[in-house]
Amino acid sequence: MTRVVSVALCLQLALGAGLTFADPVDSAQSIIRAQIRAFLEDDAETAYSFASPEIREKFPDKLVFFEMVKQSYQHLYRPGNFAFGRSKLVGKEVIQEVLIVGSDGKDWTAIYELVPQADGSYKINGVVMVQTAPGPAL
Repeated sequence: MTRVVSVALCLQLALGAGLTFADPVDSAQSIIRAQIRAFLEDDAETAYSFASPEIREKFPDKLVFFEMVKQSYQHLYRPGNFAFGRSKLVGKEVIQEVLIVGSDGKDWTAIYELVPQADGSYKINGVVMVQTAPGPAL
C-alpha cells in the first residue's frame, strides 16, 4: 500500500511540475506545418529535412525532391488554406489527414504517413493526395 501511495505521489509531483510527454500526433502536425511553411518560403533544404530516409533514398538531392513536390504535389506546395483532419496511430507510425483548399480552389485531402526515427523524432514517409467533394455552400 505504501508503495502505491509513493508512486501516486511521484506521478502527482511530476505532473504538477509541468512535465509532459511528447504526443506523436502533435509532433506529426508540427512537422507537417513546418514543411508546408518551408514549401511556401521556397526553402528546399528545410522541406527536405522532414523527409524520411526512405524518401531521401528515392530523392537523394534536395532540389530534385523539391522539384518533384512542385510537379506532383502542387496543392501542398502552394495550398490556399489547410487544416488538420483525423489522425491515428498504427503501431508507432502516425497517419494524419490534412484538409487543403488547393491553389485551384478545389478541396483536397493529403494523407501523410510519418515514421518514428531512432532519436524519437518523426519523418514524413509518404503523402497520398485525394480530391474531395466540396461541402455545402456557405
